[in-house]
Amino acid sequence: MQRLLVAILAAVDAAIAAAVGLAVLLAPLTLLWTLAFGASADWGALWPVAGTLWQFGHGVPIDIAVPDAVVSAVGISPDAASFTLSLTPLAFLTFTLLFAARSGSRAARSGAWLLGVIAGSVAFGLIATAVAITARADLAQAPLALAILLPVAVYLTGVLCGAVAYAWREGDAGLIDRIHDRVDSWGQWSVLPAEIVRGTTAVIVALAGIAGLAVALLVAVRGGEVVALFQSARVDTTGAAVLTLGHIAYLPTLLVWAIAWIAGPGFAVGTGTAVSPAGTQLGVVPGIPVFGLLPENSSIWMLIVVLLPVAAGAFAGWLIRSRLVWQDAARPVAPRAVIAAGIALLSAGIVAVAAVLASGSIGPGRMADVGPHAGWTALAVGAEVLVGAAIMLLAPRHRDELAEERTDRWVAQMGTSPTADPAATFTWQDAGDPSAPDAAPNDSNDTQPLDDHGFFGDGSTPAPR
Repeated sequence: MQRLLVAILAAVDAAIAAAVGLAVLLAPLTLLWTLAFGASADWGALWPVAGTLWQFGHGVPIDIAVPDAVVSAVGISPDAASFTLSLTPLAFLTFTLLFAARSGSRAARSGAWLLGVIAGSVAFGLIATAVAITARADLAQAPLALAILLPVAVYLTGVLCGAVAYAWREGDAGLIDRIHDRVDSWGQWSVLPAEIVRGTTAVIVALAGIAGLAVALLVAVRGGEVVALFQSARVDTTGAAVLTLGHIAYLPTLLVWAIAWIAGPGFAVGTGTAVSPAGTQLGVVPGIPVFGLLPENSSIWMLIVVLLPVAAGAFAGWLIRSRLVWQDAARPVAPRAVIAAGIALLSAGIVAVAAVLASGSIGPGRMADVGPHAGWTALAVGAEVLVGAAIMLLAPRHRDELAEERTDRWVAQMGTSPTADPAATFTWQDAGDPSAPDAAPNDSNDTQPLDDHGFFGDGSTPAPR
């Protein structure tokens, strides 16, 4: 019954995650739909729009086809009437990932993490299938297979990471414990998996914080250009609300762009463009307000920002080095070198996936190439993090570490001494009885109790005199 309850709760968690994501889209869309078209609006088109945007938020590319009547009325080129929109607003994907990780942790806490992962993923897959089949818009079409697989892949990644992380820390009396025991048998190499993941987490959190500060600084410095682009768009209140909500949805995407810029390779805003610390080369860009944050020019001295990922790696290395010293596992050099390399590789892999999701197409023609290059960004982040982590993990052992090790060794030696070892203690009766086990030899200097005949008694029955 408990396993059935775990499966039901995991499925409910998946349904809540999907429902919240759809509700976040439906609520403002309903309000904007009413303000734009009135009470007599065609409400049948609201659900396809919301479902398509939900799929788009999970990385599903959308094929846009502008009708010929609109092309003729607006006067745009027929070549620009159809294009693919694939630059993902990562806010929806991030929410699903975090909510799924929380659900996986709850399933692992219940003692049936694998069942919870399967039940939650299946439930989310059924909902994604229902959305993909029912939310079919005429102007924006999503590939049916990707519309089902990509949202499920996002949820499966989150719930699996949350479940395995909790089971690795607390145990699951099953597969994870057997793997953990096998890893523990590696000796000095047993710390590798946990410390590599912990160090990578520190790197990613540090990079996200640095990117957030960079975006906030740009908003403070170039906020006037953003406001000017808002004004030049000449939109009403409804249009301004749509633009603002779109900017909020793309905020995590902007953070990935900021990480790519800080790492050095930068990103593109159209084919043949580049925005990096080494220089900015931009042509004509769309009048989207957020593009007002793009720096107009750069200086070669701005390449100093590449030290920030190095600092993130050094922070992770310091964190892991401190834990290794505390665990008395900092002496071997080889495991520390492998940990530094593992942190760099895993950080580069995560940044590569984020760069793939944060790049794509936002329009026809040259606007089909927008965002950071995944390969170069991952290579730069991996190399810089490796330098920082290696500095801290492979540095010569500090005298404080050696002093702490000597102290621990002295405490260990004192703990096995006869004066501190409980197994070496004996009673006075044993001292007087040579045949008693673990008896100590008699010594003329040994003291004896004054009341050896029980004159004062022992608090129970008076001793015979």
